[in-house]
Amino acid sequence: MCGICGVVGSARSDVAESIVRRMMAAMWHRGPDDEGLFVTPPGARLGPWGAAVGMRRLSIIDLPGGHQPVFNEEQNVAVVFNGEIYNFQELRLALEARGHVFRTRSDTEVIVHAYETWGEDCVDHLRGMFAFAVLDLRQGPAARTASPDPNAAPRVFLARDRLGIKPLYYAVVNGALLFASEVRALLESGWVSPRLSAEALESSPGWQMVVPLASGEFGRAVHPSDIRRKAYWNIGEAARPSPTPVKRARGAIAEQLRPLLEDVVRSHLIADVPLGIFLSSGIDSTALAALASRQRRNVHTFTVVFPEQDFSEGDLARQTAERFGTQHQELQLSGEEMQARLEEAVSSLDQPTMDGINMYIVSWGVRQAGLKVALSGLGGDEIFGGYRTFHWTPHLARLATLGGFVPRAVRSATAAIVVKLREGSRHADAARKLAALWRNPDALPHAYFYTRAVFPCEQVAALLNGAAAREESLWRARLEEAARQAVLLGKFTGVSCLETQSYLVNTLLRDTDAVSMSHSLEVRVPLLDHRLVEFVAQLPESVKRRRGTPKALLVDALGKLLPAEVVHQPKRTFTFPWQRWLHGALGAKVAAGLADLAPALRPILNRNAVQAVWGDFLAGRTSWSRPWSLYVLNEWCRRHLQGSNTEFVADLRLAAAAAHPR
Repeated sequence: MCGICGVVGSARSDVAESIVRRMMAAMWHRGPDDEGLFVTPPGARLGPWGAAVGMRRLSIIDLPGGHQPVFNEEQNVAVVFNGEIYNFQELRLALEARGHVFRTRSDTEVIVHAYETWGEDCVDHLRGMFAFAVLDLRQGPAARTASPDPNAAPRVFLARDRLGIKPLYYAVVNGALLFASEVRALLESGWVSPRLSAEALESSPGWQMVVPLASGEFGRAVHPSDIRRKAYWNIGEAARPSPTPVKRARGAIAEQLRPLLEDVVRSHLIADVPLGIFLSSGIDSTALAALASRQRRNVHTFTVVFPEQDFSEGDLARQTAERFGTQHQELQLSGEEMQARLEEAVSSLDQPTMDGINMYIVSWGVRQAGLKVALSGLGGDEIFGGYRTFHWTPHLARLATLGGFVPRAVRSATAAIVVKLREGSRHADAARKLAALWRNPDALPHAYFYTRAVFPCEQVAALLNGAAAREESLWRARLEEAARQAVLLGKFTGVSCLETQSYLVNTLLRDTDAVSMSHSLEVRVPLLDHRLVEFVAQLPESVKRRRGTPKALLVDALGKLLPAEVVHQPKRTFTFPWQRWLHGALGAKVAAGLADLAPALRPILNRNAVQAVWGDFLAGRTSWSRPWSLYVLNEWCRRHLQGSNTEFVADLRLAAAAAHPR
C-alpha cells in the first residue's frame, strides 16, 4: 500500500524529477516507511519523452524487500503500485513456470512479470485492490506484444481495479502526462491549477484538467497527451444472467457462497503486520469478525461509541467481540471532541465530502492502536441489498412509469405548481421528486438518482445563482454507463449496479482511501472481492431478497455463525449523531462557517440560499445532510483553494452532498 505518482513527457529529466518529488512529498502520509524514485536516463527515454515515477510506501508484505519501483530482469519494464494483489502467490508460481525470476516476496513484482507475459490483459489475472503504472522502456516488437496497433506501443500503462477500491488520477498538461494517487498531489506538482466555477459545482464529475481513471479501466499512452482508455470489467456486464439459467435452490446457493466467503476473507488476512476490523453492530462487519476470528489469532476490533445511546452501537459490538474472542477497543466520541478534531478531519479529505469524516475518526483510532491494516464491511450494502434504495427505487420507478400515462399538459401544470412550493416546506421535496420523475418516465436510473440526491434541482439552481441544474445532466455524467446497464437487469440487481458504480466508488471508497491513508492505514474490503461480486450479481433476483430478513443471502450463507440479535435488529447506518450535534456542540461553528464563505466560493454560491438551508435545518424542515455538506465544502475550499487562480470541480449533488438516502 502506498502513494504513486509520475510524469511522462518532460523534455528535461531534472524537471521531471522535481515534479515527482513535489508530488511524493504531498503524499508522505500514504507511505511513511519508504520512498522510491526512478528517472529515465538520457539513453532510455520513452521515444522522444522523458519520464519519472515515484512512490511512498506503507510496508505490509515483504517488509524489507518491497521497495519500488520494481523492474523486470532486463531492467527495462518498471512498475509503481498501490494496493494488494491477493492471488500473488498463485500468480508467482505460474510466472516462475514461464521462466521469470523473482527477487522479492512482494506482490508488486508479480505485476511487472504479468505485464511482460500478458500485456494489457494482465489485469484479467489480478485479484485484489490496485492502481498501478508501468513504464515500458523496451524497443522493437517486444514492446508491442500486447497492442492491437503495431505502431502504438503501450509505453505507459495505467490500470485500476475492477471496483475502484484504489484511486488513480491523471492530467494532461503542456503536452505531458501526470498521474497520482491523490488529486492533492497533482495540485502540488505545480502544473495543475484548479479553478472554481458554477458549472463545475453543478454537474462535472471530477476536477477540471484532472481525470479519474474509472473503476475496471486501464489506459495506455502512445503519446503523453493521448491516453487510450478501455473498460475491461464492469458489474453491469458481469451481472448479465446466462441465456440458459440454471435453477438452484436457496439452500444450495448458500452452500456455495459460504466457502467463497471464507476464501475471500482468508486472502484478505495475508499480512506481515497485525490487522484489525471496523466493527459495528451490523451484519457485514459481524460477518467479517466471525470469519476472520476462525482463521487468524489476535484479531483486533474497533467500534466508535457516543454518549447518545440511541446512536451508539457499542453494546452489541461488544457482545460480538466477546463471542468471537477478538481484542476489542471502543473509541469514545462526543460532539465536543468532534468539534476539536473537525479542522484536521476536513484537511485530510482529498475532495470535499460529508461522509469521509466518519471514517477519519475510526481510522485514527485504529492507527493509534499501532495497526497498519484494517478490514471494512464496505460493499455489503451494495452487493447484498442493505440500503433503502433497494426498496424505494423500484417503487419510485413505478410512479415514474405512471407519468407516461399522464397528459403532458397535466405534467407541465404539476411541475409549475411544485416549483413555487417553499423550499423546506412539508412534502415539498417529495412533490418535486415526483414531478421530476414524471418528466422522465424511463424509470429506474432517474428513480435511483432522486432517491440518492440530497439537494433537489431547484435548490441547486438557487445555491448556484440560477445555474441550469438540469436533473438529467446532473446524474448522466456519472451514471450514464451504469444506467444503461441497470435498465437491462432486474430491479434488485439494477439498483446494485447503480449503487456500486456511483455512491460506492465516487464517495465511499474514495473517501475511505483518502482519510485512512491520511493516518497511514490500509483498509481492505473483502466483500468487494470481484469473485464474490460476480457470484452474487449473477444469481436470480428471487434468492437475493426475502421479506423480513435483511441481506437474506449473506444471512443464509453464514447461518448460526451470525448472532440472531445482529440479524434481527433494525437497519442502522454508520452515521454520527450529526443532527443533534448541529443543534448542540457543532451548531455555532457551522453557523459561523456558513456565514463566512471561502474566497473561492464567494463568486459561486448564493449567500442567501446558503443561509436559507441553515434556517430550514434549525426550523426542522430539512435534515442535517444539506447544511453539513455545504459546511464541509466551504471549509475544504478555505483550506485547500487559496487565491483566485483556483479551478476546483465538485458535483454539489453527488460528490459534495452524497449521503445515505433520506
